[in-house]
Order: sequence, then structure tokens, then C-alpha cells
Amino acid sequence: MSTASDRLQLYLNAETAILSGQEVKLNGRALRRPDLQFVQSQITALQRDVNTEARINNGGSSVRYQTPDFS
Repeated sequence: MSTASDRLQLYLNAETAILSGQEVKLNGRALRRPDLQFVQSQITALQRDVNTEARINNGGSSVRYQTPDFS
């Protein structure tokens, strides 16, 4: 689990298993249907991290901002 994309894939797999009624062990924790909200919040955070890594790898900045348009 060295990168955000590796961790993201683990959580996506866990979400799929939980949705199909299985119990999943991830980082020593047993995850079941009640833990689905936790898993989905981790997916959201990791997707943000993956997007940031991709932006940095493509020569962009790690900071996202927009210039306001006051027209």
C-alpha cells in the first residue's frame, strides 16, 4: 500500500465485497455492512489524493485554486 491509488483499489474492493454481503478484513479491522459509510468516506478521500498525485506528476501544483471572476 505505497500509493494512494493502491489504497484506493483496496477500499474499492472492500466496498464491493461489503455490498455483496461479505465481511472484509482491511488493516486488521473487520468491515461489514455498518462500516460501509466509513469505507465510502475513505474512497472519497483517496480519490482526492490520487487526483492530487496525478496533477503533481503532470507538472502541476499540489494546491488547487481558481481565480475569481467578478464580471
